[in-house]
Amino acid sequence: MALSSEIFKNKRILFICRETYGKPLWFLARDLMEDNEVAAFYIMSSESRFNKCYYNEHTIFEFREHLPECKLYDVSDICDEFVEGMEAFRKKAGIAPDGYRSHTLFGRGKGLKDRPVNKGVKGPADPDFLDMIEKEYSHFKTPGMQLMSSQENTRHYHYRDYWAITSDEENTYWLELNYKKIFRVLDDFKPDVILDMDNAELQRTILCEVAWKRKIPYMTIEYGKYGYWKYPSFQNAFDIDPYFERIYREKLSLNDEEMPESIAYIKEFREKNDIMNPEFAGSVTVQYERDSLIWILRVMRGKWNYFFDQDYRAKNLPVKKRSTMLYARTWPYLKHYYDAMMRKRKFLVPNSLFEDPVEGETYVYMPLHLIPESSVFVKASFYVDELNLIEQVSKALPPGWKLYVKEHQSMLGERDPEFYKKAGEIANVRVVQVNYYKDPKPWILKAKGVVTITGTAAYEAALLGKRSIVFGKTPYSLIEGIKVITSFDELEREIRNFGSVDSLHSAAAYLEAVKEAGTEVKIFELMDGAEEIFSGRRKEDQAFRDMLRELLKFYEKGYERWIKGKVREL
Repeated sequence: MALSSEIFKNKRILFICRETYGKPLWFLARDLMEDNEVAAFYIMSSESRFNKCYYNEHTIFEFREHLPECKLYDVSDICDEFVEGMEAFRKKAGIAPDGYRSHTLFGRGKGLKDRPVNKGVKGPADPDFLDMIEKEYSHFKTPGMQLMSSQENTRHYHYRDYWAITSDEENTYWLELNYKKIFRVLDDFKPDVILDMDNAELQRTILCEVAWKRKIPYMTIEYGKYGYWKYPSFQNAFDIDPYFERIYREKLSLNDEEMPESIAYIKEFREKNDIMNPEFAGSVTVQYERDSLIWILRVMRGKWNYFFDQDYRAKNLPVKKRSTMLYARTWPYLKHYYDAMMRKRKFLVPNSLFEDPVEGETYVYMPLHLIPESSVFVKASFYVDELNLIEQVSKALPPGWKLYVKEHQSMLGERDPEFYKKAGEIANVRVVQVNYYKDPKPWILKAKGVVTITGTAAYEAALLGKRSIVFGKTPYSLIEGIKVITSFDELEREIRNFGSVDSLHSAAAYLEAVKEAGTEVKIFELMDGAEEIFSGRRKEDQAFRDMLRELLKFYEKGYERWIKGKVREL
């Protein structure tokens, strides 16, 4: 039985889709079409442009083949326009064709940008159009910061060398084409509301700017970090939504007796041995044992089959060769992940780069992030260089204190080992063994405080009554004891202020705000369930329908706030 909605009736609804995050939206689009005009917009270059293969058969091709009555948009046209425009520019500038310039079999030479041989040749982007964008569509982020939201345009900042280092001409031209594409989509479909499930990729940052200027509600998911609770963000989770901060301030005025459930939750949280969010159960985030060599070979065989299907059976290799910016390269991808899995095996046992903590030592805990990750690149674009952050924090520590740097389990093996060597060379820094503890709680409780860019550790520290520092505005940074740093000059003062904090009431108010603003959306279970249904391994059962209903309720709750005028003002 199709889901129905009293809130979404006779509306024009545009779904924003990318890879696995778009799979549950297919089911919502199908159901909501009965009472609304519905469209889907696929924003990923390869997903849109590639012929049908395992990669996109259950995403964009589900819409094309099994929901043809849904209006469908994608970026395949601007992908081709980008390739043709860059080819013309390179020919004029005397630069080698993209598929062969500075590349080796497994990488891109020494990583240098291509330089024009013929000086003075202008790039393909329209400077007047770019000026207009900067003046009219920089409410949340400047164009340069908008480009930080995609790993396609940020290879300089991360280790995934199957993406190419891009030139300014490529970045600005791609920015322009996407703005023009989004203008066309919104002009053509004229949505009443735009619904999304993620905040990564350039197109989303652009959509957020354009939708805000046109006063179209554009909702995506903000993670409350409280169990499965999420709430709608109307600014692509760049910052704390004003309406959410207002709810938090209202809850802060309550007394503890008026928030018994949240107070009890925090007290129980403090007594638990394991505090890892249940949403991460079964994921690489909670993997503390190394994989066997046989398992790694099986994974690599699966990846080989995946790319053979993509490149040769589906004949997408010629498309890939035309742009190393838009389409990740196969051999560098395979090499990157093989190397990462083999390095991870070494790092999950005693090794020369990671140390055990020293019992009784005074330290500040600094867990690292998965890089690239939208929680960093989107929320804290100025602070993506983690080695630089380690250096700055180490300078601000009082004498005798140490900085304990712990790698993120999902990043283990991906980062160049030279990173750990450089960090460990700093006198008061220890790069600690990832799996010394099997849960974040002991790391936090034994520390003077926590430093993280935007990580969950700050939220966990707040619930445990410990102070922390973050470098980007997250919803939980409203809790007492979490300090948002806007200048390195603040570090010494805030670190000296580390220690215990009476955060019980503030944290309870935060949990109450999350519950009032959002719903319990099981995103990863929804994505896995959708894939199982598409592939025929599962029926569309009641459990899946219940999770889908919660997602619909999530969007309904946000849209109701918008139409009542309770979103844009603090």
